[in-house]
Amino acid sequence: MQAVIGELIDRGYAGATVEHVAARAGVAKTTIYRRWGSLDGLLADLMAEYAAQEIPVPDEGTLDADLRALARAVVASVRDPGIRAAMASMIAAAVQNPAARQVLFLFLATRTATMTTLIDRAVRRGELPAGTDAAGVLQTVTALIYYRLFIAGDQPSPQVADRAGATAAAAAFAGVFTPAAS
Repeated sequence: MQAVIGELIDRGYAGATVEHVAARAGVAKTTIYRRWGSLDGLLADLMAEYAAQEIPVPDEGTLDADLRALARAVVASVRDPGIRAAMASMIAAAVQNPAARQVLFLFLATRTATMTTLIDRAVRRGELPAGTDAAGVLQTVTALIYYRLFIAGDQPSPQVADRAGATAAAAAFAGVFTPAAS
């Protein structure tokens, strides 16, 4: 996996190949093909490793503070060159490849499911109405971050994180994620 990360950092998704990964790892390319089948198979395993890394669910006392803390944790994770390269590669692959899109979807769905606790607590505190689309709120946070980092090319920063968290909170407070708004 370190060889995959190194290739993604050095060459990006478009330039990474199984042959390059094998050479960097010091193994025969047939070993990689037998175990993973392709570069996308390697990326799927890499994303599964990242998905298994636990991210603490913020509990700052308010939805706004929780979403900002979550956004800061997401931005902090993509400051790691390996994680950023893997995410950028999976996003690039997902545009063209249904299997890569499924891997990325599962990764994000797993993260989203873990963090729905934030929205549940906000509903219990009376900050949001029952029936608020928790996944929609959380997807908005990450979509804003990933757009800024992987499409617009911004650098990961506390400002990117705080804007994403505050925007999602404001939309949630305005009722955008309630059944009536659908």
